[in-house]
Amino acid sequence: MGLFIIFFYGLIYGWQSFYPQQTLNQRIISYSQFIEQLDADNIDSVSMKNLHIKGEFRKEVTLPLPDEKEPVSVKNFQTFLPVFQGEELIEKLKEKNVIIHVEPPEERSVFWQFLVGLLPWMFIIGIWMIMMRRAQQIEGGPGGLFSFGQSKAILYDVKKPRITFKDVAGMDNVKQELKEAIEFLKDPGVFKRIGAKVPKGMLLIGAPGTGKTLLARATAGEAGVPFYSINASEFIEMFVGVGASRVRDMFRKAKASHPSIIFIDEIDAVGRTRGAGLGGGHDEREQTLNQLLAEMDGFHPNEEVVVMAATNRPDVLDPALLRPGRFDRQVVLDKPGWKERKAILEIHVRNKKLKEDINLESIAKGTPGMTGADLENLANEAALIAIRKKKDVIDQSDFDEARDKVLMGTIREETISDLEKRITAYHESGHALVARMLPGTDPIHKVSIVPRGMAMGVTQLLPEEDRHFYPKNYLMNKLAVALAGRVAEKLNFNDVSTGAQNDLKEATTLAEKMVAQWGMSDKVGPLNLGRGEEHPFLGRELAQPKRYSEDMAWLMDQEIQKLIVDAEMRAEEILRNNKSTLVNLAETLIKEESLGREEIERIIKNLPKG
Repeated sequence: MGLFIIFFYGLIYGWQSFYPQQTLNQRIISYSQFIEQLDADNIDSVSMKNLHIKGEFRKEVTLPLPDEKEPVSVKNFQTFLPVFQGEELIEKLKEKNVIIHVEPPEERSVFWQFLVGLLPWMFIIGIWMIMMRRAQQIEGGPGGLFSFGQSKAILYDVKKPRITFKDVAGMDNVKQELKEAIEFLKDPGVFKRIGAKVPKGMLLIGAPGTGKTLLARATAGEAGVPFYSINASEFIEMFVGVGASRVRDMFRKAKASHPSIIFIDEIDAVGRTRGAGLGGGHDEREQTLNQLLAEMDGFHPNEEVVVMAATNRPDVLDPALLRPGRFDRQVVLDKPGWKERKAILEIHVRNKKLKEDINLESIAKGTPGMTGADLENLANEAALIAIRKKKDVIDQSDFDEARDKVLMGTIREETISDLEKRITAYHESGHALVARMLPGTDPIHKVSIVPRGMAMGVTQLLPEEDRHFYPKNYLMNKLAVALAGRVAEKLNFNDVSTGAQNDLKEATTLAEKMVAQWGMSDKVGPLNLGRGEEHPFLGRELAQPKRYSEDMAWLMDQEIQKLIVDAEMRAEEILRNNKSTLVNLAETLIKEESLGREEIERIIKNLPKG
């Protein structure tokens, strides 16, 4: 605030210095009017100061002034002299017997001149400090100009409502390993008596949404010891050395309050493999990682702090970070089975009003592959749908609609032509019929030609149980189901459309993995050649090298094409042999727009409705 006051008074002073104000009786006249009155011998006296001159006429004159609409009488005046005026004006004033007064120029102090020159810089620095302070307050970090190197780790507040292991469904083995670390920190003597050491680091590995951060929060609630939480991206700044400084500061704080736990979320932000070959080997991220390695198990090993970290990309982490002595335990969090999904749903519906006959077990079995975050979103979507329908409680239909929305996308409110609707109906009917006729495929849940998400229609298959292995026969059936929509279009319209784009992409990707990764081709043999893998940039090489020759690449191409052609021929055979059923299914789908499992079974078995 003081900077603004100084700046304000400096502006006032500058205005008064460079633009003198006219007094009550003095009028500002032009230099031409001044010369005219001097030639007319009508000037009595003048007072000169730099290029500014004030004076008095011998008698009042009426002059037009720029700030007046009509001429006014002027007795006292002031004007400004041009810079080229010199001795000539003085001589002329003497000739006219004008009394001349000369005022000395004001001498400004050196301090005042320095202050005026400093004002703009003070203003800029003040604005910058205010912006930095606000930014740090938003981030929750410490204030101050020189706080860049301080850690932004947040100390868990035990007074706030806590999440414990009771709030985490399933994952009993994972929770047991975390409990061992907590028990060691609470009572290390029990372990030290027989020579056991607590793991220095515990790395939680799992797909997004499997509950890594939730487990860390539950660990904080169970620990009863200081728990510091930070995201790995908060170590990195544009200033060199800041990340390493924050790592040192974080461990210093944790050691000062030992025993304690540090949790680093998304550790792959700083823990990626060093030596990428881009920008040299001394970038800010690598220096941060080096400091983290030293703090965990360097020349001065750390024995009072347990480090927990979470990532969904363990393949990109530096090997030095994963060795024993740093992250001793690597705990894998799998996607939950149906029993665990049921337990997770029970947690997420605790504060929701449900209808008494709702069946969470059937919902859990109908959501294979969903993570804990997906199930939380599913329960919330069901509640929103119930509110939208102005219901007092959530029933089974709300969960079914929420599942369709999550799995198939939101309904698009748009009108499609009759031809497009007919093509879509035959396309989806082809998928459904082949899936129903092939043994071992996943059961049909619903077929719809209502546009959802990016698709014009959807055939939804839901497995009855969670799968961990995929036999070749199952995968071949899956290829046939994927290509059945395109085959149905060809049979009925004698043409194909772009609607099969995503089906072809999925079929090609699956066939490529079968040949190049899973050894399901007799000609290629039991080899894993890496083709078809999704390779993110791991920090090792710019491009994944080929582990096969050009001849082998050509052979794989032939085998991939053969698998897809065989699957298409199989789908075509089924649809030709059951063309009347295909037509009945498509025509019913055109009328109803959406069919469930029971209705599809009735049409395929040619049973009467009802």
